[in-house]
Amino acid sequence: MLAALPDGGVDLAYLDPPYNTGSAFAYADDAGGHEAWTATLRPRLQQVRRVLAPSGAVFVSIDDHEVAHLRLLMDEVFGESAFLAQVVVGLNPKGRQLGRGFATSHEYLLVYARDPGACVLDASTSQTVDARDFPHRDGADPRPFRRLPLRNTNKRFNPVTAPTMHFALWGDPGTGAVATAPFDGAVEVLPVFGDGSPAVWRWSAPLVEARPADLECRLVRGRAGDRVDVFQRDWLEPGRRKKLRTIWLADEVGSTDTAVAELKALVGHVFETPKPTGLLLRVLATMPDDVRVLDPYAGSGTTGHAVALANAADGGTRTCLSIEVGLPPRPGSRAATAGLPTVADVTRLRLRAVADVVGGGFAEVSS
Repeated sequence: MLAALPDGGVDLAYLDPPYNTGSAFAYADDAGGHEAWTATLRPRLQQVRRVLAPSGAVFVSIDDHEVAHLRLLMDEVFGESAFLAQVVVGLNPKGRQLGRGFATSHEYLLVYARDPGACVLDASTSQTVDARDFPHRDGADPRPFRRLPLRNTNKRFNPVTAPTMHFALWGDPGTGAVATAPFDGAVEVLPVFGDGSPAVWRWSAPLVEARPADLECRLVRGRAGDRVDVFQRDWLEPGRRKKLRTIWLADEVGSTDTAVAELKALVGHVFETPKPTGLLLRVLATMPDDVRVLDPYAGSGTTGHAVALANAADGGTRTCLSIEVGLPPRPGSRAATAGLPTVADVTRLRLRAVADVVGGGFAEVSS
């Protein structure tokens, strides 16, 4: 199926390949096991790279056992410069209690661009923006805001490394007014670090002149006593987004338990290790709302489910191609017990139910 797709035919790929637990690979030692696993995955990743549009990105879920080898394989296939992030995903807050050693509570998500210069991925979200972080109000403006130092707090930026950003501003702590030139009631303000050493501003003089209403002069208490300083009013605008951290917690994206529960509510407990739709919704939110999504290891169909949920929520026109081979489920597994002949039947069962409950349609394409 992947070989039949045109070059650049998809915008976003999410892969949840079979993890190398040892059961699926015949090998005598660890090196052979890793080699067998990467050899199996390499041609699939090469096809994924081929079908990704230049603006596209790929996300791959993996655990501790193969993350180092997958990182090297992704560097090989996509290029080291295409690496965007290695995200820690806490899908099991309680930790796995079986076996010896630590109670593992996380997996990883490797993120790569097809072309770093053209990639449209936006590593931010509106979901983690907390209105409580913007506690201030101004009677003349209904928008809440927070105060950020206009001084650059990174000591790598100083009058030596950034001389054009070290200049005097003028401010009135009584009215809050700020300007680049003296005015009645104003005092001169130079950027300094907390220890009194010279610093630089984050804004240039032309930007200060263009946006004086976004600045505020205040009297603050420093180590050497009170001093006058300048702050940026950082407004909470509608649609505000916040940069994504590289640790995603279960209370943000869901857990293994919530993933099992949402699948069970839809079609029954027919798959042991589904991913939560919340994880895929966060992935989808980094891309435009009309992306063509590819899931080459569809499994229980979480990606297709999340695409339908995202479209229903925001009116997007995302599409999802879910691929699953017709291998029989593991003997004794939930799918086998439910009488489903192949893992692909699990995928079909879920995506048909999603189309009925959420909408978005379902069409089956034979390879």
